Amino acid sequence: MIDFFPKEYIVSSSRRKFGICDRPAPAAEKAYIAEKQGQDWIAAVDNYPQIKVNFVPVDHCIELRRADGSMDNRCDGCLFYRDTIIFVELKQRKGKGSQWIKDGEQQLRSTIGYFERQEEARDFLVKQAYIANSEKPFFRTGQAVRMERFFSDTNYILRIENRIKIE
Repeated sequence: MIDFFPKEYIVSSSRRKFGICDRPAPAAEKAYIAEKQGQDWIAAVDNYPQIKVNFVPVDHCIELRRADGSMDNRCDGCLFYRDTIIFVELKQRKGKGSQWIKDGEQQLRSTIGYFERQEEARDFLVKQAYIANSEKPFFRTGQAVRMERFFSDTNYILRIENRIKIE
């Protein structure tokens, strides 16, 4: 069993707007939320209902190991509230191409795969995943086929944008 909600790492915010941040590679630090707007934000969370939203970092906090004992791919973190869970992968990449999307999708698929084998996965009715890139903030419409395939494979709605709406 893997504990995806270790109490010592969970932080919360009820702010109308807050950000999710992560230090750029090669830093081996965990993602975190920031309530004061700044350049560190990679994803912005719009919490219009101002409900308590919890955040837990996954990378550098939760060990997801392959059968051979090596560390598997992990996304940066996860937001959860009521019956909703949102896995988030943060990217800070410029340039052409969509390799950052492929990398982010792989990290999300891996993390979700481990999570869905846990008992707690059944507690969430709304399941989403975001790949957020501070350098490419706008929704990628050209990724519709990828998003549909992601949903049919995982049952999670995939969004490729850096604005996460809490509903």
